[in-house]
Amino acid sequence: MRLLHLPALFALLSFSSALPTTASSKPLPLLIWHGLGDRYDAEGLHSTGELAQKVHPGLYVYYIRTDEDGSADRTNSFFGNVTQQIAQVCAAIHADPFLAPPEDRKHEDIRVDALGFSQGGQFLRGLVERCEGLSVRSLVTFGSQHNGIAQFQKCGDLDFVCKGASALVKNNAWTEYVQNKVVPAQYYRPLNESTGGPTDGYLEHSNFLADVNNERAEKNATYKERIAAMEKFVMFVFDEDETVVPKETGWFAEVNATSGEVTDLRNRAIYKEDWLGLKQLDKKGGLEFRATKGPHMRLTDVVLKKTFKEFFGPERKTKNAAVALADKAWRYFAHQDVL
Repeated sequence: MRLLHLPALFALLSFSSALPTTASSKPLPLLIWHGLGDRYDAEGLHSTGELAQKVHPGLYVYYIRTDEDGSADRTNSFFGNVTQQIAQVCAAIHADPFLAPPEDRKHEDIRVDALGFSQGGQFLRGLVERCEGLSVRSLVTFGSQHNGIAQFQKCGDLDFVCKGASALVKNNAWTEYVQNKVVPAQYYRPLNESTGGPTDGYLEHSNFLADVNNERAEKNATYKERIAAMEKFVMFVFDEDETVVPKETGWFAEVNATSGEVTDLRNRAIYKEDWLGLKQLDKKGGLEFRATKGPHMRLTDVVLKKTFKEFFGPERKTKNAAVALADKAWRYFAHQDVL
């Protein structure tokens, strides 16, 4: 009796394959969030955006900032409450008329791609998880600290803003003041030498990372859903990175500070128990672990162009319910051993 279903299935497949798919020639807008000590109006950051526009003509680039004044935006990369900054950025994105959906699709989410440099990468991921009405297709991060840092970066001799932030953190990382004021402290993640897991101080007091990584006992289902809904999450690590410690944090890996042993993401509870949707994303081919040569944030146009071509640009949509129905039918009949 099952075989009697096959003619209908083949007819449906034939019908659906004959129908056209629709594609937009306009690339999705691109959000770019800079790293620690940088500013949204920096020449280097804008040259990156311009390179993306050369690869995808007509691309709208939105440079994320926490202040319209570039100097203040740089200071805010050291000092500020990351939770509040993400909320501020979310509101600004919704207020940008160039990011809003067309009039005939006002009910839809804002659809974008996202590119994060260093700490801007984990902040963008926090934005994906927390910003209602924002839908990110591809999130690409370079040298980011998704699993936190074990120590703070060294400051330049004359970088007094950086030195001020580092001085506040020393021996005071889990105070309410530091966790609400010093940006790098909010993704600081030391390990308990006895258990190998994060310290109690981190789990209890971290203002940002412990929450967006869903590490606390109570999990946020919305975070998991939004990460899993992306098409691509691409994490680049610099193979000579000495600024980010450990550099493997860019791949969500756990590194034992004493032995140096690296536990890859797929061997960690955050993945196995799928606290954040990363396993679900991985199963559909959406999780990418990439490496690039050089020290922290030394990027070539070759690497950037290849990345932009592969993960950004126009979005192809198949607005054909019959195609989806045929796919479900095919999988159903295959499961019933009729094909």
